[in-house]
Amino acid sequence: MAYGDAHQIKSIRAKHDEVIVRDMDFNDRTLASGILLADDNYKSEGIRPRWGQIYVVGPKQTRFKPGQWICVSHGRWTRGSKIEVNGEEMTIRRVDLDEVMLVADELPLDETLGLTGVAANQ
Repeated sequence: MAYGDAHQIKSIRAKHDEVIVRDMDFNDRTLASGILLADDNYKSEGIRPRWGQIYVVGPKQTRFKPGQWICVSHGRWTRGSKIEVNGEEMTIRRVDLDEVMLVADELPLDETLGLTGVAANQ
């Protein structure tokens, strides 16, 4: 396996009350007006909360469930780990539960800054 390839695994579990998310959007954003905002993550211009879909929760987690979308304050997640589960490749991250700002059953459009890359591509 080359550097950057996904780790092939059969399943993944979260421990205690932790939450693991997938599908965090780090792509460029397009405003409703058509203006392209480049992904400036790691710069002051790129500081913003991001939505992620909950992939798995720990056995003691009672507030969140897999499939929900949560909006997390900027930088309150771990670095991503690429994995492949049952042929599906994804990047997962653990989030700081104290920094979850919003919860939704479906990915909402982020109309404050335009469409997110995930919603725009669906």
